[in-house]
Amino acid sequence: MKSLIPQVDWLRVFVLLLSILPLLALFVLGFWWLWQSGYVLFWLIAMAVCGAMGYGLQQWLVMRDRRLLTDTATAPNPEWPPSADAVWKQVEALAESCQPEDWPLEQETWILALGQKTMETVAHCYHPDADKPLYELTVPHTLLIIERASRDLRLDVAEKIPFSNRLTIGDFFRIQRWTEKAEQVFKIYRAGSVLINPVNALLSEVWRLFRARSFDQARDELHRWFLRAYVYKVGYYAIDLYSGRLLLSDEPPTQTATPESQADLATIEQAAKSVAEPLRILVLGRSNTGKSSLINALFGDLTAATDALSDTTRMLQPYALSREGLTQALIFDSPGCDSPFFDSKQMLIAAGNADLIIWVSPANRADRQIERQFLDTLRSFQSARLDRYPAPLLVVASFIDRLRPVNEWQPPYDLTDKHNAKAININGAVRAIAADLAVAVEQVIPVCLQSGKVYNVNDTLWAVILNHQDEALRVRLMRCLDAKKRIEDWILLRRQMAGAGRFLRDLPEILGKRTGK
Repeated sequence: MKSLIPQVDWLRVFVLLLSILPLLALFVLGFWWLWQSGYVLFWLIAMAVCGAMGYGLQQWLVMRDRRLLTDTATAPNPEWPPSADAVWKQVEALAESCQPEDWPLEQETWILALGQKTMETVAHCYHPDADKPLYELTVPHTLLIIERASRDLRLDVAEKIPFSNRLTIGDFFRIQRWTEKAEQVFKIYRAGSVLINPVNALLSEVWRLFRARSFDQARDELHRWFLRAYVYKVGYYAIDLYSGRLLLSDEPPTQTATPESQADLATIEQAAKSVAEPLRILVLGRSNTGKSSLINALFGDLTAATDALSDTTRMLQPYALSREGLTQALIFDSPGCDSPFFDSKQMLIAAGNADLIIWVSPANRADRQIERQFLDTLRSFQSARLDRYPAPLLVVASFIDRLRPVNEWQPPYDLTDKHNAKAININGAVRAIAADLAVAVEQVIPVCLQSGKVYNVNDTLWAVILNHQDEALRVRLMRCLDAKKRIEDWILLRRQMAGAGRFLRDLPEILGKRTGK
């Protein structure tokens, strides 16, 4: 092994010493003057105070940068289905476990290795029985995850890291090499300063230790944030894929009506008027409870046939509902759940395709067993679908004008009024319906739907519907994503088959050209 001593160019060291000798002399003479003037103690105190303030400010900057980076952290998507909650916790645990020493950025393999580990974590949650769950990904979707995660991380780095748009990767490596060389020269200076001025050298070493600790902490914080941000981005889009939200096309899933809504719009001659996917509002309940009257009241005019007989509505009947503040919607009338035309399986499918469900229950009837039975079946059906959120359920308490005293009808009624018999009975009916149907009292809206006596529809009911619109839009998005993915799969399959057919058709000609025939 060659000795390291011959590699030192002593002439260069001598030149360096000559260049810094005046500065060293200034330090020595300055300290000597402070000693002779009796100001050494004041100088030491000032140096300690300034050092403490500088260290404190450095720590504050580290905490400020940490808060800034924390604010940019990727958050789980509120539009994910419930099954994604546990998966995101796994991604968070992996991100928190990433340490700078385990994933050095100077090693070019870290980005693929950490990305693969993140995707395997997500894939294992969705395919726990697969030996290699990562292999369940398709090639286009894998490339799309890398593309979108890199795009988001690029934006975060460009906005939050100073001079990131100026420095190249080569600059970082060159800075590291220059730092190593400068450190060697600085060691020589430190050794010389100990011989010339021991007190100043000791204080400088203490200050350098605090400063290096602060800078190292800031560097590690930035490194740790970068690793965690990368894990969050990859995990975010991996969950998007496995939860059915990641499409290969960039077109918003709600921009085009689904096949189901296109068919419904065609029945009411609205296909040409509506391009985007409408909200789907399903009205359910028993026969003769005012379902069609409720739809009339929501429109403000006669739109649906009033329930005069139990078989008035024999199937789902769509109506286009357009009203200020509400996204373009389709509202569906349905047969009563106690009607011979009621098909429980068909209604569950319709409820699965609905974004908002309104259940109409008569306030003047106490026998609600059949209503509770169907609602329990509906809730079981919704809870079994972990890939979607259930559509919000509102309950309309109809026929409140028929509550005792029957002959009294002087709205509006304050349900907190304990001196008004009508208000007390309406409040009691609302609470009884909420208990019998296992819904929150706030979700039960008392209304009157009698012709000429419509009450509490245009104010309270509409306000509640609009308050649940965001939740309904989230359900619509998940429904459209499923439909879009099915359509996209068929379109890609047709294109792939057509491409394969063209390739087989041209294969003899290609082979002929290669063989020179």
